[in-house]
Amino acid sequence: MYAAKTEIDLSYKPLPAMKSKITLALVDDHQIVIDGLMSLLKGHERFRLAFATTDASEVLGKMSTHSIDILLTDVMMPGLPGNELARKVKEKYPDVKILALSMSGQGDLVNEMINDADISGYVLKNVGKAELVKALEKIAGGGIYFSEEVIEELQRSSQRKRQKEEAHLTGREVEIIRLIEKEYNNKQIAEALFISERTVETHRKNIFRKTNTNSVIGLVKYAYEHKLI
Repeated sequence: MYAAKTEIDLSYKPLPAMKSKITLALVDDHQIVIDGLMSLLKGHERFRLAFATTDASEVLGKMSTHSIDILLTDVMMPGLPGNELARKVKEKYPDVKILALSMSGQGDLVNEMINDADISGYVLKNVGKAELVKALEKIAGGGIYFSEEVIEELQRSSQRKRQKEEAHLTGREVEIIRLIEKEYNNKQIAEALFISERTVETHRKNIFRKTNTNSVIGLVKYAYEHKLI
């Protein structure tokens, strides 16, 4: 499922005929975001807003009395995160399309939404009117839409994952990298992990070799780039 969802086909494909009106619902825990999105779509003849709420726990109840085509949902929400809400919606209303909204296109967040909730799209909250309309119309027609920034981050995330796998770092080596980042010396690392200093030194040599780094600064930079810390 991961590969199918992240290898996004951007080639043109004719889309099924769309309904004259696309009915939307919107959930975000910040009212200012809701107001902004409603302002972007105000007066657009293709869209009708069924409801908007800042409380994710209200969504399923409202959907029982409002028929919608697309749910626009925030990703990071207190109480009920976007991936959990989207999964519940898809279980109960499988025909409803879901467009994720986020401040971040971070790869792991996008993948959670793809893998957990079978979303149809993901855009950042800095989206402009033209792109938002394009995303909604494409999703309503049965397509998928990921903003360019999100696609680029997915590609970077995939590359980091491949590089990490190629490095073949062990769990113990990752533990040591995290302690090195905290400025632990060999003695402190040995005490924290209940191993000898000689073993720590061996691990350090292997870590530098596998990550193709030769300094603590280079290693820490590698660790941040590959989400190890």
